[in-house]
Amino acid sequence: MINLEQLRKIYKFGRDIGVKDAYTLIASAKSVSFKKRDMLIEEGSQKNQIFYIRKGLVRQFCINDKGEEVTFALIPEYHMVVNADVLLFEQPSRFYYEALEPTKVFTMENEKLQSIISANPRLEANRKFALRKILKDAMYRVESLVLLSPEERYKQYLIDHPDMVNRVPDKYIANVLGITPVSLSRIRKRIKNHHKS
Repeated sequence: MINLEQLRKIYKFGRDIGVKDAYTLIASAKSVSFKKRDMLIEEGSQKNQIFYIRKGLVRQFCINDKGEEVTFALIPEYHMVVNADVLLFEQPSRFYYEALEPTKVFTMENEKLQSIISANPRLEANRKFALRKILKDAMYRVESLVLLSPEERYKQYLIDHPDMVNRVPDKYIANVLGITPVSLSRIRKRIKNHHKS
């Protein structure tokens, strides 16, 4: 059963979407649960589904030439998981998308979602808003990797995702920040020592 609070959380994702619009999307979507370590999308997948995380946490990662897992993103509640390789580049996924916690999602095939959005002017306008938000987030990440020091990136990550340090291993956060776990440990020690003095 969908309650009003769930609807509010869904339409908070966008702009100018009313409860009725959000309900249209939810009524057309499937509610699916994943256990910890379940894969939403695997490397090589051509899956064209969109997932909206209601509860839980998803890790996007790949395996490098050395056979090591490299975490690209940590995707929490109220965010979307999409197979970007399929949607943007029309190629199989280079990434795995793994539930790090028991995770509940709404899911829908992309073609069905686009059909619903095209028939609703408010949802159509919101699609452009959502795409701008995705582009803005990607640009923000590139800028932070180029312009901020590792310590500044970590401090900003704590501001943007204050609970993430309690939810995932340090190595995942280090990967997302583009640093080694050893560097992350040194940064934390420096910050701790700075606060003591």
